[in-house]
Amino acid sequence: MKRQISRRDFIKLAGVGLGAMAFRPYYFPELEPLYSPKRLPQFPASEIIGRVTDPDVDIRNRPANDPGLNTSIGKLSADTLVEWNREVIGNVIGGLANQRYVETPQGYVYGSVVQLTRNLPNVPVAAIPAGQTGFWVEITVPYVDLTLEGIVASPWLQSNIEHNFPPRLYYSQVVWVDQVRQNNGFVEYRWNEDGTGHGYGYGGYGELFWFDGAAAKILTEEELAPISPDFNPDEKTISVDLDYQTLSCFEGKNEVFFCRISSGKKIGADGQLTDEFATPAGSLITHWKIVSKNMTAGSAQAGYSTPAVPWNTFISGEGIAIHGAFWHNAFGEKRSHGCINVLPEHAKWIFRWTSPYVSLAQSELRMSLPDHGTIVQTTERTF
Repeated sequence: MKRQISRRDFIKLAGVGLGAMAFRPYYFPELEPLYSPKRLPQFPASEIIGRVTDPDVDIRNRPANDPGLNTSIGKLSADTLVEWNREVIGNVIGGLANQRYVETPQGYVYGSVVQLTRNLPNVPVAAIPAGQTGFWVEITVPYVDLTLEGIVASPWLQSNIEHNFPPRLYYSQVVWVDQVRQNNGFVEYRWNEDGTGHGYGYGGYGELFWFDGAAAKILTEEELAPISPDFNPDEKTISVDLDYQTLSCFEGKNEVFFCRISSGKKIGADGQLTDEFATPAGSLITHWKIVSKNMTAGSAQAGYSTPAVPWNTFISGEGIAIHGAFWHNAFGEKRSHGCINVLPEHAKWIFRWTSPYVSLAQSELRMSLPDHGTIVQTTERTF
């Protein structure tokens, strides 16, 4: 069974076997930073903030990566934040289709490894609303550091610890909050990664994290209201071009939405071409939708582990979905382990437009025959 998405390069599962995950006790001295309360940092003041998604990324004096030009003027580490002035078309060699660079005051950064974020802090609520067990939130700042409550259970958190990298939630991730508390005058939310058995965060490891409530916007049913609900759902179709890495939504013959994608890359752990990670070509159908999902599969050598993947619309089995990707900006390039990666805001639009409709209160819905979802036609040419 495929549950496949691209993993972030700096969270590789080196040495972490998915079949031998070590549960740590509540407290270890070396884990003390995990249990210390965190506040939001001072983010750059620009309207758009770029977050570097990979380690050791070049910053260049011009938008070009030709080694003969010696354009690199420094290196940026993962999660470095830069002021995003604009995108420019550069000269990228190496067989990559994406030629975009992000212009910053310090230089140019290759666009595929810079997530577009904003700093939109919120006024958090002081308590869970009466009659509710919790609420869904969306992260609206570049990142927020997490404070662990309880054990370490997931591969992604173990990997962060091994690489001495702080566990964080990133702009556009969606999580379930089941508790609210006051901490030295600040409101903190508790992310229940497994959703206390309600199905939220399907595939999670049951970890609990506290974070600054100002980082998250509480989602409403209105934000998830269906798009074009009066149009005949049987005449809604999605066309995915796996060669040109594009996705189009049609109402009848009218194209109503278009975006770039990152579909399955046919390269295995050994660097050889393989169909194992290919996005299937043919006539597929939307049949399972879930607001947020932990995506973990594979082995230490060829695995991935990413929590809180937002806006999942499954189109083939239980492994191939259209979903938001916050760990790269390489849309237009094949990159995933089979899924169709799109910008989180695009994934949310598709989630709302396709059948079946899923309310925020439901959070998840699976269809069974003879129910009819939205047809997704994926095409790939033989050149």
